[in-house]
Amino acid sequence: MLTLPRTLILTPAQFAEVCAANPEAVLELAADGTLIEMTPTGGSTSARNSALVFQLQSWARSSGGWIVFDSSGGFRLPDGSVRSPDASLVRQERWRALSEAEREGFPPLCPDLVVELASPSDQPQALRRKLAAYMANGAALGWLLLPQSRTVEVWTAAETANSPLVLNDPSELEAGLEFPGLVIDPRRIWEV
Repeated sequence: MLTLPRTLILTPAQFAEVCAANPEAVLELAADGTLIEMTPTGGSTSARNSALVFQLQSWARSSGGWIVFDSSGGFRLPDGSVRSPDASLVRQERWRALSEAEREGFPPLCPDLVVELASPSDQPQALRRKLAAYMANGAALGWLLLPQSRTVEVWTAAETANSPLVLNDPSELEAGLEFPGLVIDPRRIWEV
């Protein structure tokens, strides 16, 4: 059991030590150095996330030049936070530009594409703040998938953080020019 004071402020290096000492804990680090405790997902959310990662991985393998990450991968963002999107993509050349030590720890970069998949226990506003943070830290595209309402919010660098494009029950989700040919089928995620 991990018990830390709520006023505790950590650096990314200290956060990495806390994570190493508590491998069963599910944590993120906010830009202000405070811990964000997360709960493991339930079965349906985990299965949905697997369906999402499968679609991203299928595209990445067929197009080449991309690395896919699942929800257990944390990234040290430029603002000093360490966040773990439910799924993400990083261009292979950006990944290879990192040292071996940087790849083994929390890679010091923001993914090109980040996806958050809401679970029943998630607060949508907290996920929206997380998407806004990804965009502010350099993500090119973010998707917030809301299975309960079968809605997708599309976040882009060009959009303001307060007005993502909202798609109601889309049959296809196209990533656009930065991710040529990437199209996922949200129905395969909703119906798990």
